[in-house]
Amino acid sequence: MQKLFLLLMLALGALTLSAQVDLATYVPAHYDKQEVYIPMRDGTRLFTAIYTPKDAGPDKPYPILMKRTCYSVRPYGPDTFMTRSLGPSETLIREGFIFVHQDVRGRWMSEGTWTNMTPHQPDKSAPDAVDESSDCYDSIEWLLKNVAHHNGRVGQWGISYPGFYAAAALPGAHPALKAVSPQAPIADFYFDDFHHNGAYTLGYFRATPVFGVQKTEPVDTAWYSLFDKPTEDGYQFFLDMGPLKNGDRYMSEENFFWRELKSHPNYDAFWQQRNLLPHLQDIRPAVMTVGGWFDAEDLYGPLNIYRTVEQTSHTYNTLVMGPFGHGGWSREKGHHLHHEIYFGDSLATFYQREIEARFFRHFLKGEGDGETGLPEAYLFDTGAKAWTQWEQWPPAGARELDFFFLPGKQLSLTAPAQGTPFSAYVSDPNQPVPYTMDIPGSFGFTPRNYMSEDQRFASRRPDVLTFQTPVLDSSLTLTGEIEVELWVSTTGEDADFVVKLIDVYPPDEPNTPYTPAHVVLGGYQQMVRSEIMRARFRNSFEHPEPLVPGEIVPVRFKLQDVLHSFQPGHRLMVQVQSSWFPAFDRNPQTWVDNIFEAEAEDFQAQTHRLYHTPKYPSKIRVKVR
Repeated sequence: MQKLFLLLMLALGALTLSAQVDLATYVPAHYDKQEVYIPMRDGTRLFTAIYTPKDAGPDKPYPILMKRTCYSVRPYGPDTFMTRSLGPSETLIREGFIFVHQDVRGRWMSEGTWTNMTPHQPDKSAPDAVDESSDCYDSIEWLLKNVAHHNGRVGQWGISYPGFYAAAALPGAHPALKAVSPQAPIADFYFDDFHHNGAYTLGYFRATPVFGVQKTEPVDTAWYSLFDKPTEDGYQFFLDMGPLKNGDRYMSEENFFWRELKSHPNYDAFWQQRNLLPHLQDIRPAVMTVGGWFDAEDLYGPLNIYRTVEQTSHTYNTLVMGPFGHGGWSREKGHHLHHEIYFGDSLATFYQREIEARFFRHFLKGEGDGETGLPEAYLFDTGAKAWTQWEQWPPAGARELDFFFLPGKQLSLTAPAQGTPFSAYVSDPNQPVPYTMDIPGSFGFTPRNYMSEDQRFASRRPDVLTFQTPVLDSSLTLTGEIEVELWVSTTGEDADFVVKLIDVYPPDEPNTPYTPAHVVLGGYQQMVRSEIMRARFRNSFEHPEPLVPGEIVPVRFKLQDVLHSFQPGHRLMVQVQSSWFPAFDRNPQTWVDNIFEAEAEDFQAQTHRLYHTPKYPSKIRVKVR
């Protein structure tokens, strides 16, 4: 069976390579390329590559489909062509659009000064009141006047940071911008990517220079550099590095973003200005927000952009969530696995052809009346392993269920009665709980696989509390956000709390034909949803407060949306721990005003208690269909 699996994967790899080679000849044969500088209202010029179908003409106009990026529109030069990355998919490349790719302000070949998550300027009256919305508006205006044979309609897409640029074009959008698809977009830089509920995403540490060094002139090669990894073992590297302040030795003096991170540990005005959500009002273009249920980088962004537009605007607005990691819907794997779990075949191709292409085709080439034939939400059920369609998200009529933590590692729908009042564990920041057993994956650009990883390694540690239900006798489908309410006390003055919702497979669960050879699915503890909360921010992310040793307090936060059917024979499990290293930085657990300035002696072991009594009922609240 393993030999057959390898042969199938080799065949799929050959097909993918064949498609790439085919596009390498198809694009130059069917598109003309030009490179231009487009002037913005403040005089800054943005480098833009334009690919026009060769058969475009007065009788055959094409819509414009644009991507704006901070990651380069390479290859540069009028005689070198993008291939697979030219459009959102091969389907749309072959169908034909005028594809426009632009280096955003301050990046690569464009002029200007680079700003992370450019703050939106609601008042555009001043000549220097520029942002990503105005830059996109000015670019569209120029394209409509200077590019021949377009049909007057413009669309925009992008994944990750380019997804933010797509979302940022929505407020005050150009009238010709008809369809926008923010994919894995950043919405709020404090809750996406670089922080999660106040905890610094240490997995981004090595990538900080990518976002933190200004260039002095237009360049077609990278002007920043990453430090060499002395080991692939990120856990050991960051433990040896010690406190975050020691990270200075790996950052150049030119790295302004590292200085900003250290200077703004709380959700102050610096971060609040980089929250796009308050500006998503009265949106006019059609919107299709796309994300992956297992996206460790940008899960907050797509869910909250969709939710905000739904609440504030009357435009066409739809959500797509698949069983993908970051941007995985743009790359066909054939037999689709996220990490070790098989979810089905040709899932990215289905999305590209049946969802994404229909959206852009309808609004840019078709009637544009909103009657796309697509549902309000096209979501993949990660437990039933199937695409599902919803008329409303979260669904109407969902029941709320509280699962309570009880003594004896029980997770129950019955509220706690008198008994053992708490479960306790010692959290030692000098021996933190690892977030993964994948050592090579622990020092990547960003963490990836752990979002669906087997959690047996964690449940067997004494500093991880584990609670689980009895075996389910029927299917249980969780929909929408998961709310957490922990009643806790500690011997220290601060703590992190990580809550993980887990699907426990039966002990006799058989492997699939695509399960990696080293994996045993019997008893697998698949993480479904998880999040970290820094307790100092339990009442305010802007104004942190220490914990009082011994005082029982509630810590409430959300795990974000989920669509997962727990199958008969499975169990629900919840794990609670106080470190998640090195995906996130360590909490000293003593009070320091700024953890980026903590000293080694500040990191001390503390005992944390999780209460489960009638007065202090720790629980998670889920919505069930």
